[in-house]
Amino acid sequence: MSRTVVHLLRHGEVHNPTGILYGRLPGFKLSERGQKQALTVAEHLADHDIAHVVASPLDRAQQTASPIADSHRLELDTDERLIEADNKFEGLKVAVGDGALRSPKHWPKLVNPFRPSWGEPYLAIAHRMLGAVQRARSVAEGHEAVCVSHQLPIWTLRRFMEGKRMWHDPRRRECSLASLTSLVFEGEQLVRVVYTEPVGATNPRVTGA
Repeated sequence: MSRTVVHLLRHGEVHNPTGILYGRLPGFKLSERGQKQALTVAEHLADHDIAHVVASPLDRAQQTASPIADSHRLELDTDERLIEADNKFEGLKVAVGDGALRSPKHWPKLVNPFRPSWGEPYLAIAHRMLGAVQRARSVAEGHEAVCVSHQLPIWTLRRFMEGKRMWHDPRRRECSLASLTSLVFEGEQLVRVVYTEPVGATNPRVTGA
């Protein structure tokens, strides 16, 4: 059986001066620091056997993926299934004790944290992400692939593939900016998950994804 590695890469830091949950909103690009993070990850992966690079259609993911594709002389592919999760609080400030969560009109959105009621169901996220990963694994069979996505989709898929419940405390996500969650396959079987932080750890509670 061939060994294939699919790296799930969270994008770099985003320029978000107003501190909103930007979700799928257009126009949110990498900050200067985020651009440096993208270059650092590309350098980290320079000696890897990367055969396929694919990203979410959102600007921040495309910008993070581009240096990797360029360094391996590959065409950057796009997969809609890697996109950020849909969220009813998109465009609002949602920090605890601040913004939208203080308004009673938004409280009905919080009624079911297990699905969750405020956005795309965890199971739907896991299934679409799994489809994207399986395609990347097939394209890069025997080599390595990089899929650039977002914090919640990556963390949800990891928990799904490890057989854990998908509802969770967002403050405990192990998915820093520009981090790699690497899925190691033998044939079609997942045998190991490896987590690395090429640019160091960041606070998972920071608004945005």
